[in-house]
Amino acid sequence: MESYMDLAQRITENFLEIDNDICVELLHTDKEYASLYDKADDLQHLHPFIMKILEGTGEVSLTNDEHRILVEYLSLKIEMDSVERRQIYFRGHTDSFAYLKKIGAI
Repeated sequence: MESYMDLAQRITENFLEIDNDICVELLHTDKEYASLYDKADDLQHLHPFIMKILEGTGEVSLTNDEHRILVEYLSLKIEMDSVERRQIYFRGHTDSFAYLKKIGAI
């Protein structure tokens, strides 16, 4: 049981790296995710106000067109997040199965 806790602690301590690795893997292996990423990245580069809104402080005012662009950008990011969460879920199942097999539980 103690080795299980060690595994849980290692996963917790390394989650940001694991999460990043999953996102990089998705960029290279999942066409849907790569397309969403490219669209969001293009919007961000074409419309610098997006990052000003996400990283800035103070009052913000948007034109109707900027508002539409921001909503589109946020929609893409939500879709990307959904793909990432699905991949993390599946990766967890895969890793759990491999771990249970390794310790002889299955």
